[in-house]
Amino acid sequence: MPTCFGEIIVDPSLTDNRADPEPSSISSTLLQRVKDSEPEAWDRLARLYGPLVYRWCRRRGLQSADAADIVQETFRAVAGGVAGFHREQPGDSFRSWLLTITLNKIRDHFRARQRRPGAVGGTDAQQQLAQVPDDAPSTVDSSPDDHAEAGLTHRAMEAVRNEFEESTWQCFWRMTVLGQTSTEIAEDLDMSKAAVRQAKCRVLSRLRQELQ
Repeated sequence: MPTCFGEIIVDPSLTDNRADPEPSSISSTLLQRVKDSEPEAWDRLARLYGPLVYRWCRRRGLQSADAADIVQETFRAVAGGVAGFHREQPGDSFRSWLLTITLNKIRDHFRARQRRPGAVGGTDAQQQLAQVPDDAPSTVDSSPDDHAEAGLTHRAMEAVRNEFEESTWQCFWRMTVLGQTSTEIAEDLDMSKAAVRQAKCRVLSRLRQELQ
């Protein structure tokens, strides 16, 4: 999903017909870098969480263009308020905070539709507004299925792949995804089995940090 600092560009073809990741947390390192206004960190945040916000909007009845607008508004609010976000309680999470902001923006959207003079669908907007919860319950969208988990993992892998040499990435990919043994990979890449396992562990450790 193309992104740039201060703007989130959503490609509906990538989000309408598949489940989106629903991470429960953000790594402390990434969060601090976002607070420090690092463009690369913002880009990574948008790629991980932008599709999730878009999906939340679509699930609550917004059309594609409206959902994309809400994504923009949500991340503008995130940019303005992330410096004050703190996980003070064990149950606090960035996802819950992000969901609260998204729900507020969705409510604002439906209220604006109701207020438009002569707007078509005012009753529908009122009904949809009534269905938007006042709070962000912990159970809302918090049980991702296999497709959702795969979507998150895929985006995280894209985010960290360039940090590793090709041989290191191949060790991880072939052992973890393709199910090959360290012996097979070591012979093919002219490495020791220990080096193959170490390379796989390096990538896995980095992915865990990214996914928190």
